[in-house]
Amino acid sequence: MHVDEATVRRIARLARIKVSAEEAKGLEKELSGILDWVEQLNEVDVSGVEPLTRVVPIELKKREDKVTDGNKVDDILKNAPMSEDGFFVVPKVVE
Repeated sequence: MHVDEATVRRIARLARIKVSAEEAKGLEKELSGILDWVEQLNEVDVSGVEPLTRVVPIELKKREDKVTDGNKVDDILKNAPMSEDGFFVVPKVVE
């Protein structure tokens, strides 16, 4: 696929990138090469290949999904400038 200078300038404008005339000429070749490579990838038959996230199949460790407070309320509240009844005290912001 061939990318012309007008397309390069449009892409640069959409990406909010300043591109000089010299840079646009170089980017024409680069973008055309990238799109040609993508077209080559589209020619590969992958109908029998399952999607995967990594080469080696790994099953992640699982744990029971339960909500806890971490039993660290006191440690966390030590960092607060002010606390009361197990909660942070903050200044009122709405009048």
